[in-house]
Amino acid sequence: MRLHLLLLLALCGAGSTSGALSYSLGGSWRIRNGNGSLDLLGTVPGCVHSTLFQQGFIQDPYYGFNDLNYRWISLDNWIYSKEFKIPFDSSKWQMINLIFEGVDTVSEILLNNVTIGKTDNMFTKYIFDITNVIRDVNSIELRFQSAVLYATKQSKAYTSREVPPNCPPRVQKGECHVNFIRKEQCSFSWDWGPSFPTQGIWKGVRIEAYNICHLYDFTFVPMYDNKAQMWKLNIQTFFDVISPTPVGGQMIIAIPELKIQKTNNIKLQPGKRTVELSVKINKNIPVETWWPHGHGNQTGYNMTIFFKLDKDLNIERSAKVYFRTVELIEEPIKGSRGLSFYFKINGLPIFLKGSNWIPPDSFQDRVTSDLLRLLLQSVVDANMNVLRVWGGGVYEQDKFYELCDELGIMVRRLKSHPSIIVWSGNNENEIALMMNWYNVKITDLPVYIQDYVALYVSNIRKIVLSSEYGYQSWPSFSTLQTVSSEKDWFYKSNFSFHRQHHQHGNDEMLYQAGLHFTLPQSSDPLRQFKDTIYITQVMQAQCVKTETEFYRRSRSEIVNGEGHTMGALYWQLNDIWQAPSWSSLEYGGKWKMLHYFARNFFAPLLPIGFEDQGIFYVYGVSDLHSDSKVQLTVRIHAWNSLTPLYFTVTKPFVLKAGKAVSIYEQPVNTLLKTCGNCTRQNCVVSFYLSTDRKRVSPTNYHFLSSLKNAQGLLKPQITASISQKGDTFVFALETSAIAPFVWLDVGSIPGRFSDNGFFMTKKTRTVLFYPWKPTTKYKLEQSFHVTSLADIY
Repeated sequence: MRLHLLLLLALCGAGSTSGALSYSLGGSWRIRNGNGSLDLLGTVPGCVHSTLFQQGFIQDPYYGFNDLNYRWISLDNWIYSKEFKIPFDSSKWQMINLIFEGVDTVSEILLNNVTIGKTDNMFTKYIFDITNVIRDVNSIELRFQSAVLYATKQSKAYTSREVPPNCPPRVQKGECHVNFIRKEQCSFSWDWGPSFPTQGIWKGVRIEAYNICHLYDFTFVPMYDNKAQMWKLNIQTFFDVISPTPVGGQMIIAIPELKIQKTNNIKLQPGKRTVELSVKINKNIPVETWWPHGHGNQTGYNMTIFFKLDKDLNIERSAKVYFRTVELIEEPIKGSRGLSFYFKINGLPIFLKGSNWIPPDSFQDRVTSDLLRLLLQSVVDANMNVLRVWGGGVYEQDKFYELCDELGIMVRRLKSHPSIIVWSGNNENEIALMMNWYNVKITDLPVYIQDYVALYVSNIRKIVLSSEYGYQSWPSFSTLQTVSSEKDWFYKSNFSFHRQHHQHGNDEMLYQAGLHFTLPQSSDPLRQFKDTIYITQVMQAQCVKTETEFYRRSRSEIVNGEGHTMGALYWQLNDIWQAPSWSSLEYGGKWKMLHYFARNFFAPLLPIGFEDQGIFYVYGVSDLHSDSKVQLTVRIHAWNSLTPLYFTVTKPFVLKAGKAVSIYEQPVNTLLKTCGNCTRQNCVVSFYLSTDRKRVSPTNYHFLSSLKNAQGLLKPQITASISQKGDTFVFALETSAIAPFVWLDVGSIPGRFSDNGFFMTKKTRTVLFYPWKPTTKYKLEQSFHVTSLADIY
């Protein structure tokens, strides 16, 4: 068994610092293009596109075909400038630095007409010594180069060999040579996103001044000593000591809740210095661990680090400390040639349930804390516990990881937070190489393979999970409506083709849907468009549900040498703009049908039905820490009746914690005979788990034939009565017939339902609506629309 033990700590927030001064240069800056024809005021942090939109020079960049119409913005060379007066006497400070947290991307920086540095990496923090350049009144200027033109120039300068891909597929309407610039890769376009190669100061900028010494970074790593049965906290602090003589003093660590206060004497020599300290935590003091969502609490402890140094210099930092262990288990499996691959968190095997995160906007200044919270809350609301941060975007802001820590979301990225469980690399690079996606010359392949091995095998040692999987759908009409006009509202419009960046994607969605459902048939073009959007969401939800449920029921068994699956992360969670994609959350956060399905297929207790060689099986899946005594109820309905033709309830049985086992099997022919006139075409099976007659799982269902062959399916009359209860709205639904895939929509009113896309097999059902912003019963009634499968025929 290979055991990987990663024990990490999250840092959040920082206390005040004496002996140092920080002055922000954020806010209003002057922005002009290369020839000076455009000259306007913009905001830092921000970018050129956002400034032009905010000042009324351009429309919303996302509207219509503006990704093409505004290509000129990315091809120009823009200049950011600002005049400012410093609120301190620079002569009283030994060291003064100009710090850029993020510059996008290629620029020359001048302070008082003196070049102090250059940038060429969007993800790097830049620090420039301006001690001898700064004045009381100053001018600063950043002269940007077009990222598109720079990438092209770099590509031409690299003559050793071709570095594919040169350009994205034409369907993506993107820019070329993105692999020659250290910039957000999807900003040049992707198969789910537009091309907006931005320019600007996209993160904070400030002046920092200090004397004697400065604490510029600190890290923490909690380690669990199995032999001593106790926690230990290793702390590293990093100083810039500008004093010509050593600086002495004390380092004091305090974690009050763990009754820790430790003092160490230190002496800092001139130059860049590191101070390390190890703190043992008394084994008699219980330490509560951090758990992923659904498995326990996300307990953290407040820690303070205080430096009391010579010359009355005091430095204080604070952090939130989380304790947890991570083990990657790779060991032989009986009945398989492979090794296991799963994670233990705090000693417990965890089935990873989640999706893939992409940048939620092309313009990072629009990615607010509120948006991050909304999207990440939707992750845990759908019973997920893990995200993979896609590697072609940006290094997400600290707030993203702080929220993941708080919500219990494990993340595949590199950072010191408890939510981080894996460092991983390589996004489809191996398959691209071996399948020769970019038509590399056969004679050059050995060179590329050698480079691949050097990067990923010798250095990164890639770690992979369950394969990426997913299916496309269109976002809801209310999401598309904000960036389109009436002429765009049909499936074969120029707009529909323009927004689809996956080759033949629109045709593929309809082809797949046509295999299982009757396609929309309305004579009204707008109704036809809305119904087509609906059926693509139904198909996407069903596709991802089917595959995810297969992975979950494969948790505890080996079939033909394969199995013991311990994770399911579908592609993709969120959207970067309003367009068809593989996402379950639309741009802005509205839930697609898939996300509601995910809430069910990722439930901690779940019955999963499937057929194999004419036998109908139900597996019971548990992610719980303790055994559950449950019963399984199986029902059969005719499509034309709300009264079940047959139902059976098993005797109570124990569903083991952390297992997936068969709990029911019956030949389909036998099952059909039990209810009289049932056939595969006129009946449907539903089932759920209960304890003491109380449901403890979602109700699942199994189709005995494709729904396009369903016989007796009626067009239901579904009505809703809406009432308000506190901040929540109650939708009391009533149907005249069985209704598959009932979709409740309130247009552009932000919020989510407690369930959606569900089957109505009873006359009444109550669903809750949780608004994300204040709204009223009247607005909901005016916006409400309900669709079920038979409504589109």
